[in-house]
Amino acid sequence: MKNQESVQTRLRQIPSVDIILERISDDVRSLPYPMVISTIRTTLAEIRTSILDNSIQNCSTDEVIKMISARIKQDHSSKLINVINGTGIVLHTGLGRAPISQEIMRSVCSKTTGYLNLELDIQTGTRGERTNTVRTLINALTGAESSLVVNNNAAAVLLMLNTLAEGKEVLISRGQQVEIGGSFRIPDVIHKSGCIMREVGTTNKTHLRDYENAITKNTGAILVVHTSNFKIEGFTQQVEMSELSSLCKKKRIPLLMDLGSGAIANLTGLGLPYEPEVRGFLQGGSTIVTFSGDKLLGGPQAGIICGKKTAVNRIHKNPLYRALRVDKFTFALLDETLRTYHKSTEVHPKNLTLFLLQRSQPVLFEIAKNLLAPVDQLIIEKLGTQIRASNVEAGSGSLPTEKIPSVALEFSSVTISAAELAARFRKYSTPILGYIHRNRFRIDLKAVLPQQEVLITNAIIDLEL
Repeated sequence: MKNQESVQTRLRQIPSVDIILERISDDVRSLPYPMVISTIRTTLAEIRTSILDNSIQNCSTDEVIKMISARIKQDHSSKLINVINGTGIVLHTGLGRAPISQEIMRSVCSKTTGYLNLELDIQTGTRGERTNTVRTLINALTGAESSLVVNNNAAAVLLMLNTLAEGKEVLISRGQQVEIGGSFRIPDVIHKSGCIMREVGTTNKTHLRDYENAITKNTGAILVVHTSNFKIEGFTQQVEMSELSSLCKKKRIPLLMDLGSGAIANLTGLGLPYEPEVRGFLQGGSTIVTFSGDKLLGGPQAGIICGKKTAVNRIHKNPLYRALRVDKFTFALLDETLRTYHKSTEVHPKNLTLFLLQRSQPVLFEIAKNLLAPVDQLIIEKLGTQIRASNVEAGSGSLPTEKIPSVALEFSSVTISAAELAARFRKYSTPILGYIHRNRFRIDLKAVLPQQEVLITNAIIDLEL
């Protein structure tokens, strides 16, 4: 009987929703009201159940407020936060691929705040085409006759195939039927585009005669896919684009190129590993070339379609284009990014992707020394901190077999495991993401932004040893 009275007493102690809302009003001003109410009611229901089960004793107003505030903070804080990329991978898909500089973002914000002439021709006062905002830039940098922008390269490939070869066979070498992250497979895209895939050649060798023998009246196009995320080495052969171009012209079928990573600069001239340029494929006779905006270009997520004007015009008229086109923010970001390309071997430092990829190993060694300079020697010794030369990948399937020299801070504490160190850095106020190499935790500096370097120093100093 006393226990039942105690339960009823605790149930009566539970504050009302109105009282809770009044107490937490300052903490939830930026949250939608229905979401706050839902969290309060769900938490109160859980408290009542716990009281009936005798698994909770204190249900005072202060304790209930504390529980609800913690739940709101945990469940409803913004899921998108800044992190420090210590993985060494500049184009890290999990971290948003190409990083965007503050300088570019300031310019984009000044344009996109309020209204802008996305589809308005200021000179005539008539409706315009949104791609015209960047078309001249794309055409000049790639040598294309015309171009379009959609929401990613997968969409670009789908739209290109659906427009130019729907219901017909698309010839593709067996060695180019790639899969990239997220189970994106070229055979699946060809199928979804409404085309019929026709394999030619073998995994390691494809000859011109393989294409010639496969062409029929039902052939809609030849598709070439740049194997940007792997390489087949040894006894191999692929057909030159100039040969395929001559064949396609002779047979009057389009030559389509999925370039993926999409370099528009001379990377070797920038001190980076070689990657074929978009311009080269268009000059080589490709009807259409597609590539990503957020890989080696260094811009926002986008799929860029460029090539022959007649083919691009057909793609533009496809009803799917409207479903796949991009918004004002993407165009503004793309516009600013394209303007960083002054020459094929000269890119402005505000293109953060190429700035980070270009930072040399000696420069990174100096950064590492400066990072550790303010740290007490006792902390350095306890963490077993060393500056190590490292090698990293560009990421996102770009330059997949090429290693880029870098520098990492390596930690080999005798009291804290590598996994625990990784967790502690990850839970820092600005999460620091690294990797474990030979049972030692590393923070690679290749993709660390200049303004974040001091945060790594502070995190090392603040570690609880």
